[in-house]
Amino acid sequence: MHVRAGHPAQSDDLIDLNLLLTAYEALKPDVSNLAQKVVFGTSGHRGSSLDRAFNETHILAIAQAIADHRSEHGISGPLFLGRDTHALSELAWRTVIEVLIANDIEVLIDSRDGFTPTPAVSLAVLNFNRENTRHADGIVITPSHNPPRDGGIKYNPPTGGPADGATTAKIAARANQLIEQNLIEVRRVPFDIALGAAGRFDFLSAYVDDLPNIVDLEIIRDRQVRIAVDPLGGASVAYWTEIAHRHRLDITVVNKTVDPRWAFMPLDTDGKIRMDCSSPCAMANLVGIMTAGTGYDVAIGNDPDADRHGIVTPDAGLMNPNHFLAAAISYLVPNRTGWSLTAAIGKTMVSSSIIDRLVEGLDRPLFEVPVGFKYFVPGLLDGSLSFGGEESAGATFLRRDGTVWTTDKDGIVMGLLAAEIYARTGESASRLYNQISELYGKSSYARVDAPANHSQRTHLSSITLDHLELTTLGDEPIVDILTKASGNGEDFGGFKVVTKNTWFAARPSGTENSYKIYAESFRGIRHLSQIQEQAKDFVQKIIR
Repeated sequence: MHVRAGHPAQSDDLIDLNLLLTAYEALKPDVSNLAQKVVFGTSGHRGSSLDRAFNETHILAIAQAIADHRSEHGISGPLFLGRDTHALSELAWRTVIEVLIANDIEVLIDSRDGFTPTPAVSLAVLNFNRENTRHADGIVITPSHNPPRDGGIKYNPPTGGPADGATTAKIAARANQLIEQNLIEVRRVPFDIALGAAGRFDFLSAYVDDLPNIVDLEIIRDRQVRIAVDPLGGASVAYWTEIAHRHRLDITVVNKTVDPRWAFMPLDTDGKIRMDCSSPCAMANLVGIMTAGTGYDVAIGNDPDADRHGIVTPDAGLMNPNHFLAAAISYLVPNRTGWSLTAAIGKTMVSSSIIDRLVEGLDRPLFEVPVGFKYFVPGLLDGSLSFGGEESAGATFLRRDGTVWTTDKDGIVMGLLAAEIYARTGESASRLYNQISELYGKSSYARVDAPANHSQRTHLSSITLDHLELTTLGDEPIVDILTKASGNGEDFGGFKVVTKNTWFAARPSGTENSYKIYAESFRGIRHLSQIQEQAKDFVQKIIR
């Protein structure tokens, strides 16, 4: 924990915007350097222009590779293009328009010239494809909750959610090829011409007006639930104001500041500015408002592209994401009568096992997948999956009639669900979770990160059962060791070790030089610490 974690950023913590923006065009990547190549992680390509990892060259190549992908797969509908509030997002957005228009693609940008949350793009793609034979797709320019120095770009195909691994691998390979060939095959027109040729779409109205079909806004309004929202300087700022106005909800946006330096943010646990709405340190401002006796019933935070949620309650402060996922599932299953009884509940392999126990108790099938929201997309699309959630505070669920809402994470809807839970039950989501833990056990859960070079990360991602010679974990016999997900049989990209009352999992980061160890114990925090130490020692031995 950094000594200033949770405290306001100081001038020395802020990025030099001029240096960052100048580097976008001035610096060129060396594609022989892996750190400067186009690499899609679990949610797009991310990096900083200062590191030659997110520069104009990358975006020109990625945009052309997406245009080539569309042509190859006969995607002839419009491409919905959104961006968040990161400084590099504006420049990358302009570059993408220049390339797509040059490739004769119908591009739809925000009619208000505003920022666009990821779920609004997913919803727009799906609604268009529901009503048209020509298929649409989307791009969101965002590095999610990453620090202000970073940029990011992710592609959502006609399924509306994150592209699958085969698609992103092909796009990345084509983009790197284009860079190696000095971009000679990249088509581009001047921005003024491109902007004039782009179409306009009212993302905000399409999203906000559709919300009553997924969340019971009427009961939130009738019970006069008082809601505080901190968009953390992200793309949802205008959306929350409009939700309050159009649906007559008692919502106060406690921070409307949009600053690409994020000077108003408290520092995260490592001392960096990171707009992570699942981090108690990054959410210190909103937690402080809730603990000051301001009378709000629920408080909601979102990351810059609003695909993640942070739920703050008066009795518990910021909820652990796993706890809110469990509370959401526990509430939704009996209260969504339009959902199929056979529709599964989706979770990632590293989400809390209390969800497994809860879902079994609710008599619903469980669908467990590797890390990555893309694995939930097919099930959400066809309705065989009623809910999909991951441990990093990303989730979405079906409309009230059991049809698809979004196939990407929706932090706004998850926040409104917390308000619906309070309105209908009179209890906070955190109290609901306490009831769940009384029934299914008290969980101690944590994730830790450790440094790992490219070779070590590659080795960890290719581990097989033959490498894993473990018989006990935390004085309990091991009942299972997994390298594939039970729900879809996909490779986990690491491994998970399970006993009756505990488990740990290890996997490499998709974009950073680190690996992650997730662990959970139903025997208390001391037992969790014991598991973590054993897990770290074991991982270090096998990746040396």
